[in-house]
Amino acid sequence: MRSADASSPTRISPVEAHAKMTNEGYTYVDIRAEEDFEAGHPKGAINVPFAGGQLVAVMERTFAKDAPLILGCAKGVASARAARALVAAGFTRVLEQRAGWDGTRGTFGEILEPGWRRVGLPVAAGASEPSDR
Repeated sequence: MRSADASSPTRISPVEAHAKMTNEGYTYVDIRAEEDFEAGHPKGAINVPFAGGQLVAVMERTFAKDAPLILGCAKGVASARAARALVAAGFTRVLEQRAGWDGTRGTFGEILEPGWRRVGLPVAAGASEPSDR
């Protein structure tokens, strides 16, 4: 569902993100801290941590502005901010995986929408695979 604000990327579910990766060549960029990524992440994802303020600079060095990208985090909060930052920097094909790795949570910690791992999509552990980009 696209927001009325053109600077807000489209938010998609984990299942939609997996389909985009599989069928349309999207790259999943997990923006969590390196240790969280290494503990488990979407299979095929690369890790570019959002913390530290270098996300946009690293993405500009790694990807073309029209590269098909999906951003994800733990719960879908930080990835929404990161996706907006990439759009503001001129990236044109940015999607945001709204439930993140674990899922969105309610006031009492209950899962409102399950994330990638809770849906049962393919997972991996360890560091990012080397990229030929």
